[in-house]
Amino acid sequence: MARILVVGCGCRGRQLARHLGQAGHAVRGTSRTVDGRAAIEAAGFEGVVADPNRLGTLMPHLQGSSVLCWLMGTAPEPALHGERFASLLEMLVDTHVRGVVHEAAGEVAVARRAGETYRMPVVRISAPPSDPPRWLDDAVRAVESVLAA
Repeated sequence: MARILVVGCGCRGRQLARHLGQAGHAVRGTSRTVDGRAAIEAAGFEGVVADPNRLGTLMPHLQGSSVLCWLMGTAPEPALHGERFASLLEMLVDTHVRGVVHEAAGEVAVARRAGETYRMPVVRISAPPSDPPRWLDDAVRAVESVLAA
C-alpha cells in the first residue's frame, strides 16, 4: 500500500483519510494548529503541524509519500490555488511523490501545466465540498487514479 499526505486534513480530509486507511494506506495529515493535529491523531492517523503557505513546513512530511492530496478548495488565500501551489508542484519533482490529488477552487491551469511539464498525474477533485458523499467518492477515485498511473 501507499503513504498518502493529506494537506488540509480537516473534516473532509479526515473523512478521506478514514477511507484510505481502511483500504490499507498509511495516511499522514496536516493541520496549521496543534489542536488540529490532535484531532487527526484522535481519528487514528499521523498528524503533523504544517502551514501550506510556508512550503518549508510541508517538505519534511512528504518523506516516503506516494500521493499528495492538496485539499485547499475552500481555503480563502488565493496563493494556495496559484503561486504557492505552483511552487509546491515544482518542488515535488525531487521527492517520492508520484502524483497529486487537487481540490481546486476554480483555477486548474497551474495543475494542468505542472502535470504536462513534470509528467506527473495531477487529478482534480471536481465534486463540490457541499456534497460530501459525492466529494468523497470523487476524492477516492482521484487517489486511486494517481496510484494506478
